[in-house]
Amino acid sequence: MKLVYNVDDKPKFGQLIIFGVQQLLAIMAATLVVPVTIGNGMSSAAALFGAGVGTLIYILFTKKRSPVFLGSSFAFIGSMFAAFAGGVSMSLGFLGLILGALFAGLVYVVIAIIVKFAGVKWINKLMPAVVIGPTVSIIGLSPAGNAIGDLTSGGLKVDGASVASPYVALICGLVTLFVVCISSVYSKKTAKLIPFIIGILSGYAVAAIFTIIGNAAGIDALKVIDFSHITALFANGISINSFVKVPDFTFLTAFKGISELNASYVITIIAAYVPVAFVVFAEHIADHKNISTIIEKDLLEDPGLSRTLLGDGIGSMIGAFFGGCPNTTYGESVGCVAITRNASIFTIIAAAIMAMIISFVSPFVAFVNSIPSCVMGGVCVALYGFIAVSGLKMIQKVDLEDNRNLFVVSAILIAGIGGLTVKFGNVEITTIACALILGIVINIILSKKKDVVTEK
Repeated sequence: MKLVYNVDDKPKFGQLIIFGVQQLLAIMAATLVVPVTIGNGMSSAAALFGAGVGTLIYILFTKKRSPVFLGSSFAFIGSMFAAFAGGVSMSLGFLGLILGALFAGLVYVVIAIIVKFAGVKWINKLMPAVVIGPTVSIIGLSPAGNAIGDLTSGGLKVDGASVASPYVALICGLVTLFVVCISSVYSKKTAKLIPFIIGILSGYAVAAIFTIIGNAAGIDALKVIDFSHITALFANGISINSFVKVPDFTFLTAFKGISELNASYVITIIAAYVPVAFVVFAEHIADHKNISTIIEKDLLEDPGLSRTLLGDGIGSMIGAFFGGCPNTTYGESVGCVAITRNASIFTIIAAAIMAMIISFVSPFVAFVNSIPSCVMGGVCVALYGFIAVSGLKMIQKVDLEDNRNLFVVSAILIAGIGGLTVKFGNVEITTIACALILGIVINIILSKKKDVVTEK
C-alpha cells in the first residue's frame, strides 16, 4: 500500500488540523466510553486529556516513528471496577486507578528492560506471520458485532433502550458508511484524506433531519440524536462553563484518598491490574506488527520493542494520572491510517494536542457525545474491516496448503470470532489474547515435525 504521507512527512498546517480532527473523531468515541462505563464520577473529558498526554509520551519514546494514537484501554475495565469494589470512597477509588496504572506500566517497563537485553528475535520466532496475521484480523473482527449492533441503534434512549426505529438508524449508519467509501475512492486531494470527517458529518446531518422531524411531529421512531448532551450546557443559563470547563482530573480527587490507603487495598489493586498487563502485552505485539505492515517498517526493530513498551507503559501511567484510564494503541487509529494512507506522525501529534485542548471545550465534547451510535457504527464497519484485511495480508505468503499452517490460522480465527475468553477471578484474558496464545501453542506443537525433518 503506497502511503500519501509517510511517517516523516509533514502536511501543510491547514491540512494538519483537518487530519488531526479526523484521527480524533476515529478514536474519541471509544476513549470517552470507558469512563462512562466505569462511572463512579469519572470524567470523559479528563480521560480524553489523559489520552492526549499519553500519546505524546509514546511518540517521544518511539522517536516519532510509530503513527498511532493511544486511547482508553477496554482490557482494564474489570480492573478499574475493582478499584471501586467494596464500597470504597470516590477519592480512594481514584487513587486506586492511578496506582493500578502505575503497577501495569511497571510491568511494561520490566518487560522492556528484558527485551532490551534479550532482543526481539525470540518474539519473531514465537509469533511468525502465520500466528500474528490472523491475530491482527481478530483485532478487527472481534468488535464487528458491536459495529453492526450500533448500526441499528439511535442516540436517544428510554430505560436503556433506543427509541429510534432500527430502520431509521440503519439508514443514517449506511449513509455514513457509503459516504466514507465514496469519499475515500472518488474524492481528490484533501477530501480523499478525510473520508471519516465527511462521513460522520453526512450521517449526523441525516440523523439530525430525522430527529428534528420526529420532535416536531412527536414521532419517537425518528428521534435518532440525543441533543440533551448539548442542551445541558445551557440548562442553567449561559455561563463560562457552557463553553470552557476544566476537566475533573483524577489526581485532584485521588490525593484526598491517601489517608485511607492500606496494604490490603494495594494488594487488591496489584492483583487486578498486573495480570491484565501481561495479557495486554500480547495485544501490544499484534498492534505493532500491524502498524509495521502498513508503514512497511518493522517497529519492533526500529525504534525497538523496548521503546514501544516504555512509551505505552509510561504513557499509560501519566495518562491515568489525569484521566484514570490506562492507555493502549488504538485499532481505530491504525485503521484510519490504513484507509487514508496518511501515516504522518505530525497528524498523530496534532490529534494528541487537540485532544488535550478540546477536553476543555464543553461544546465539542458535548457534540461528540451526541453523535448517535448508528453513525459511529457506519464508520467502524470500515475501520474494523480494514484492520481485519491488513491481518489477512500478513499471511498472503504463508503456505496454507500445509496443514500445520492451516490449523494455526483456523484455530486463531475461530477462537477470536467465537469470542473465547478465560476468567480467573477479576482477571479476564481477552478474546484477542486467548486467540493469540492458542495459536502460539498450536504452532509450537506442530512445528516440532518440521524441526525433525530439517534435522534429517
